[in-house]
Amino acid sequence: MGSTKFGNFNEFCRDSTLPVCNILSETNNQTGPWLGCELTGIPLSNGQHLGNLGSIILCGVAIVVTAGLLLRSERKRAAVGRREMQAFLLGYLLISICEIFSVGAFPLNDNVRVAFSAIHIGAIAATTWTLFLNGIVGYQLMDDGTPLSLGLLVASSLAFLIGVGYVALDAGLSFTHYWDSSYEGTNRSYALYVLYLLLPLVWIVVYFALETVLVIRILGETRPMLFLVAAAVTFAVGQVFDFVVSPYICNGTRGAIDGALFETLFTLVSVVLVWLFWSSITEDDWPIDAAQPYP
Repeated sequence: MGSTKFGNFNEFCRDSTLPVCNILSETNNQTGPWLGCELTGIPLSNGQHLGNLGSIILCGVAIVVTAGLLLRSERKRAAVGRREMQAFLLGYLLISICEIFSVGAFPLNDNVRVAFSAIHIGAIAATTWTLFLNGIVGYQLMDDGTPLSLGLLVASSLAFLIGVGYVALDAGLSFTHYWDSSYEGTNRSYALYVLYLLLPLVWIVVYFALETVLVIRILGETRPMLFLVAAAVTFAVGQVFDFVVSPYICNGTRGAIDGALFETLFTLVSVVLVWLFWSSITEDDWPIDAAQPYP
């Protein structure tokens, strides 16, 4: 794969503001050999700046909204997959907190920024995995909310959070120097490319596929699909802003903001729509026999 772009991050970091760029930069921030538009944001004293204030504010909004969804989920005591959905929301809450200090370009000590970025990357891997598990819950292969079900969910999600987070932290702080080659040339890191970009995308796509089958083939309904489709579309739009439109926004605003702001916004909307979708399919009026839920 040496002649392909697989595993390369230089073009992503050139065009976007991503937590992984703090890991792969020798200065442990968004500035690196990839050049591109520099996100300067609001200038502060001593040559520092507060980048992407809009993203920081939206992350604060996301934290408040997610806390509200957690409380509303707690009130739906009879809902299938309630604890699993709360686990997904907790993961998104962690992502939003870390994003303030990684993507938000908050002025920090370099090592602290790397730590937040590593946790951010690990939280993305763990949260998308939890979302995938939420897609399986509706099929009742195992009773939801039981100690066994929750134990497996928590253990596997923590494995992703700690494992992927450690890989990112080691790459950023060079504990073992195993990943030092990722600082060179095209900033190639196969491990982070798979764990941070590819696998989360796979979990998200499989979740939407599983829930589509559940709603259309098993529940025989179409109304909840409005929420699910809207969630997929808004998430995709957010990624387009982050990976495609971002350099145009950055150049057009002279580094004040970039696509990360809109990615944060559309991801928040997508998470809310996923919650509304889950809430709509856990209502008590679906025509399903509790003893034989599936044909």
